[in-house]
Amino acid sequence: MSALTSMWAWDNPVARTLDARGRDYAPAEPAALVAFCQDRAIQRVFLSAPWAADEGPVGDWFGAATTALQTAGVAVGPLGGDPGWLGEPSLAVTWALAALRSGPSDSLQLDVEPWATPGWPADRDQLCAQWLTLLDGVLAALPTGVSLGVDTPWWLAHEHWEGGTLLDAILARVGRVGVVAFSDHAQGPDGIVALAAPAVVAASAAGLPFTVGVETDTAEVAGGAQFTFIDEGPEVLEAETALVTDAFGTLPGYEGVTVEHHRAWRSLLGLD
Repeated sequence: MSALTSMWAWDNPVARTLDARGRDYAPAEPAALVAFCQDRAIQRVFLSAPWAADEGPVGDWFGAATTALQTAGVAVGPLGGDPGWLGEPSLAVTWALAALRSGPSDSLQLDVEPWATPGWPADRDQLCAQWLTLLDGVLAALPTGVSLGVDTPWWLAHEHWEGGTLLDAILARVGRVGVVAFSDHAQGPDGIVALAAPAVVAASAAGLPFTVGVETDTAEVAGGAQFTFIDEGPEVLEAETALVTDAFGTLPGYEGVTVEHHRAWRSLLGLD
């Protein structure tokens, strides 16, 4: 059984000529998404929800894709993260509620990255405080039965914050977490297992479901060839992530490995 149990999916099939939010990626059609997930035994998709996901052609696609996946037994977490939300957290709430109106789900996944903004690290404390405020606001607005998930890099387990770590502050607010540990190998001091271990242990101890995230996009996108499986190929991806499951599979809450991302993974598999 594959260790790869979930994926991020950022693209949609809508033509840009029909909707400015369109990405023109045909394999993101609902039926094609379902078929890919069934072929790969994917259990959960973090599906990119556009702004105003309950409106227009892209909104129609998002609702149809969410329904099709869930009907096929694949859980869906509407996915989004605009760095501009850090300064205006009410926008994150507006986005979240529209996404849930379009495609009702039992979880919502935020991928807001304050460390990727121009103000980091000079304004680290302010950005982190804004991030936590944003999470609090979205969490308070979610309907009953909808959990909040967050993507977090492995190094947050080493980032000090108010008597603990920044990861501790995140874990106290969320219902699930994706520990991002981009590397092209599992073992060794810079491998996925060593990088992810402190965050994984913390998430498990907090009683949260969690996955470990790996990259399949280009070296340019990943920030270096050492952070992605693009040069190693699908067989190495499967073998190395199996070692991740060997390391973490007995921990309470472990739900496998999440692949970044649908389009890049298809390219790695030679499907596009």
